[in-house]
Amino acid sequence: MCSCCPRTRNSTVTRIIYASILLLGTIVACIMLSPGVDEQLKRIPGFCEDGAGSSIPGLQADVDCQMFVGYKAVYRICFGMSMWFLVFAVLMINIKNSRDPRATIHNGFWFFKCAALVAITTGAFYIPDGPFTYTWFVVGCVGAFCFILIQLVLLVDFAHSWNESWVDKMETGNSRCWYAALLAVTILNYILSCIAVVLFFVFYTKPDGCFLNKFFISFNMLFCIVVSVVSVLHKVQESQKRSGILQSSIITLYTMYLTWSAMTNEPDRTCNPSLLSIFQQINQTAVVIIGTEEPVLTSPYLQWWDGQSIVGLAIFVLCILYSSIRTSSTTQVNKLTMASKDSAILAEDGSSPDLSTGPRRVEDNERDMVQYSYSFFHCMLFLASLYIMMTLTNWYSPDADYTITSKWPAVWVKISSCWLYLALYTWTLVAPLIFTNRDFS
Repeated sequence: MCSCCPRTRNSTVTRIIYASILLLGTIVACIMLSPGVDEQLKRIPGFCEDGAGSSIPGLQADVDCQMFVGYKAVYRICFGMSMWFLVFAVLMINIKNSRDPRATIHNGFWFFKCAALVAITTGAFYIPDGPFTYTWFVVGCVGAFCFILIQLVLLVDFAHSWNESWVDKMETGNSRCWYAALLAVTILNYILSCIAVVLFFVFYTKPDGCFLNKFFISFNMLFCIVVSVVSVLHKVQESQKRSGILQSSIITLYTMYLTWSAMTNEPDRTCNPSLLSIFQQINQTAVVIIGTEEPVLTSPYLQWWDGQSIVGLAIFVLCILYSSIRTSSTTQVNKLTMASKDSAILAEDGSSPDLSTGPRRVEDNERDMVQYSYSFFHCMLFLASLYIMMTLTNWYSPDADYTITSKWPAVWVKISSCWLYLALYTWTLVAPLIFTNRDFS
């Protein structure tokens, strides 16, 4: 099977495998929230005790338990994945090249590593509940916030790389075609952002209330306008010729997503009309029309499957694949992620770093120096596991009385990351003007 694959490098293949393991764990965590799985999970001691009262009006205890047991299962699976990556992050500290014995563990022994992952995850299901759920919720909030920061760096780098690639093609190829494509994508991003702002004001604000949402929407909209203006200033264009409005449009659109994601986690349902509540209203209207006496309950399994969770998972997958396959051409990003820009290219003479003979297809290009920090890469996947946990549970924390309520810390984590995202992009624009003696190419 390997003979059919193109010749590639050890540094790239290993990262893809670890990213695939993380994505596979994400799929398993999603399955834990599927209908019918809770009946099997209830067999685990302490996972869903009999007689647990429901604190959600209109829901029976059994229905509440179904949501509760699914969230607890996600917590356990992500606990196993995160601990697995954390062990590797500590074990791989200060590896210089692939001749280090620890590098062999990092790049091989996949059967034993996967067996250890399964063992840790299975054992996590038997952890006594007690304060574990709330403690792990706090750890998840901190870790997810840190991963969002890494994700922001990758997205800013992606915006700059996208603009740089299309400007190069515009200068060397069909200039009109690429200019039209660049302009069309930019206009589309701004149109979608404007539509989002209008929808936010319509559905997430009230004429006499929801002042915090009004502040979030207005402030972020003004911040995006400022950033867009700064990106096309003459002095900024002189210091960064590739700086353009395309990056600002991408940043603006993602800012609108973060704003929406923060507002969907507010405990006050008056200012947070989630998709689940909309479905319930439609369902109740149908009940009144057909004259049914008893209200029909919306399935609790839809609790996490809302729009912002789907978008968050999609962005997460793209960022993980982006960080695993591509190494940034930006020196500052490579320093932050402790990677080498040579990890994805050939040597200067066009030859491969390791010209091994035989049918071997994966070349060891790290015998002299590692192409990325093994420890930082595992640390990033550790934080990604916590981010997945918080995203799948919609940043909800099951309390001791079997209630599932949203938390204000989740709102502020997302909105503060939104402001940091805009500040980070603004800094990439103005930094060359402040530190004129540094190379920001």
